[in-house]
Amino acid sequence: MQYYVYILYSSAINRYYIGHTGEPIEERLRKHLSNHSGFTSKAKDWEIKYTERFRTKSEAYTRELYIKRKKSVKFIQNLISSAGYPPIPNGTDG
Repeated sequence: MQYYVYILYSSAINRYYIGHTGEPIEERLRKHLSNHSGFTSKAKDWEIKYTERFRTKSEAYTRELYIKRKKSVKFIQNLISSAGYPPIPNGTDG
């Protein structure tokens, strides 16, 4: 089984969401966009902006926590841009 760390972005609320999963990324996004009651329920325009693949759940979780503990939008934006994802339009400095 493969595990993923992923970063979602909502332009409606100008926020990133960082998570990890053992599910296919598209399925996890679908769940975030459906009747989800957590943080991602605040918007319905979440897009996948970044993914990393890991062999174990522990590795994925450790990486998720590392990214979250940075508490840095710039760090997240650098991850996204270094992976070749398209830039997010205006208003994401923070």
